Amino acid sequence: MDSPHVIGDTAILLSGGIDSTALAYWQRPAVAVTIDYGQRSAEGEIRAASEVAQELSLQHLIVRINCASLGSGDLAGCPPSPTAPASEWWPYRNQLLVTFAAMRVFGTGIKRLSVGAVRSDSFHLDGTKGFFENINALLENQEGGLRVEAPALHLSSEELVETSGIPFSILAWAHSCHKASYACGNCRGCNKYVSLMSRFWHE
Repeated sequence: MDSPHVIGDTAILLSGGIDSTALAYWQRPAVAVTIDYGQRSAEGEIRAASEVAQELSLQHLIVRINCASLGSGDLAGCPPSPTAPASEWWPYRNQLLVTFAAMRVFGTGIKRLSVGAVRSDSFHLDGTKGFFENINALLENQEGGLRVEAPALHLSSEELVETSGIPFSILAWAHSCHKASYACGNCRGCNKYVSLMSRFWHE
């Protein structure tokens, strides 16, 4: 099990979900950025991320920009696009979130932005190694020279939780529902939460 370490010049894109919560515990960044971009689960994500940030003594920045009219699927509360790889898919979402987070931390001394993507996210293109290499190259080439990293991209969610060593008491704050600010119990995010938490509760 790897020990958590402090990275003073790093921010994390903290959605409050299992993956970003475990990554925050493992990496211990200086700043957590949570974004309400108009998703139906926004308040639940902010509530969870705020608790995690407080537990880990992270400065917590919240950005609110309503892009609901551009959304698709469960997160937007409408039918998914015919080309969507999953019911919660939102077009260009990771690009949107990285851009907003980069804008928020610009000029603060933050040099790196960490994103909690894991191996299973690669079923959509903005969760792949190639995407993160490209978005990193784009931001590094702009004012601020921010570096974008996905440290857990080679891990599954289960492996990330195990590697991070996060206590169950902190992981339990995670909010993974795609449809609401309180768990709906019938979306892919809720199913993932129940499956993973059941496993680690028994361990």
